[in-house]
Amino acid sequence: MEQNQFRVYGYRWVVLSVFMLVIFMNQVSWITFAAITGPAAAFYHVSDLQIGLLSLMFMLVYIVVSVPASWIIDTYGIRLSVGIGAALTGIFGLMRGLVADDYSLVLIAQVGIAVGQPFILNAMTSVAARWFPVGMRAMAAGMGSLAMYVGITVGLVLTPSLSIHFEITGMLLIYGIASPLVAILFFVFAKDRPPTPPCAPEDEERSLVYDGLKEALQRRNFIYLLILFFVGLGVFNAVTTWVEDIVRPRGFSVIQAGNIGGLMIFGGILGAIIMPILSDRSGKRTPFLRAIVGGSILGLMGITFAQGYWLLLLSAFVFGFFLLSAGPLGFQYGAEITYPAPEGTSNGLMLLVGQISGIIFILAMDIFKNPVTGSMSGPLSVLIGFMFIALVLSTGLKEAPGHSQGQSQE
Repeated sequence: MEQNQFRVYGYRWVVLSVFMLVIFMNQVSWITFAAITGPAAAFYHVSDLQIGLLSLMFMLVYIVVSVPASWIIDTYGIRLSVGIGAALTGIFGLMRGLVADDYSLVLIAQVGIAVGQPFILNAMTSVAARWFPVGMRAMAAGMGSLAMYVGITVGLVLTPSLSIHFEITGMLLIYGIASPLVAILFFVFAKDRPPTPPCAPEDEERSLVYDGLKEALQRRNFIYLLILFFVGLGVFNAVTTWVEDIVRPRGFSVIQAGNIGGLMIFGGILGAIIMPILSDRSGKRTPFLRAIVGGSILGLMGITFAQGYWLLLLSAFVFGFFLLSAGPLGFQYGAEITYPAPEGTSNGLMLLVGQISGIIFILAMDIFKNPVTGSMSGPLSVLIGFMFIALVLSTGLKEAPGHSQGQSQE
């Protein structure tokens, strides 16, 4: 296949596929306990917050590891960097399955898997840039986000059933066996880059990591985008971590909590497919980012206040469809407005601020929930207010210079 005399290799789909498998497995490991917080707390004889810590640990570790991981991605390439993440997910995922009856050892295993996460997630736009032409990069980044959402969906929906049928120890062992198998597939099939780049040299050239970091933080558009990710990704991390605690006071079971979380991510899967394609075809990013924030507010309001199961399911779907489509669009838009900063650097910064806010929001939701009923509607209402602030800021976003022109040339 030729595009403007630059060759695009079919093997890009193989690389993208094994990369998506690694993302999938890492995200299953992150969200494993979210839909079974109560039963897991009873099994390990710990508090709900200690079970939440098994997910929260990913955000804490991310803050420490993100910048070094981005440097390794941009300096040594995606095969080595994602390989580190895949190996850590495989080794510690298996360990978690083998020591599943001991909370302390499971927590240690979670830390090991969490160290691998930024080596994987920060590489999404780098994989897209190295293997795909400019006009397909939002779609390729969207496929990486799709793998995230599928992994979270499986973790939310499948975990309650597996824990009921095989107990928590059996469920963790099943995930533990799958983790190293995925890592092996990545090392067998992944390649760092094609023989020739899929774009013009000026579209591929990037500045040094720390020079790019300094330049990115001087761009007003990127600062606005970081604020949007601080709010949006933080809200997402908080809602997914506490999904069972959010709906438990309204009388819903762990199976229903898993279904609510799963439908939220299913909506995100559709959004991650549809919105980047529409954005690529229109040659615009900012109108879609504004629509994403507005739609997310409607969904979050339903999650906060809906009492009926079907209305809660619909609200979760709307919330997921809009908010999670911000991932691929935001990552690609961030890479475009911070050019020539490396993609891994801009990608990593956006994920980093979302991990910081996730920690804050998760802890605040547990602290400020109703002490009598356990309801989290109060802190969720505050998050809705933050989302409205993000909507106002999104009106100040401008298109990346030359983006529309670049799209029309593909």
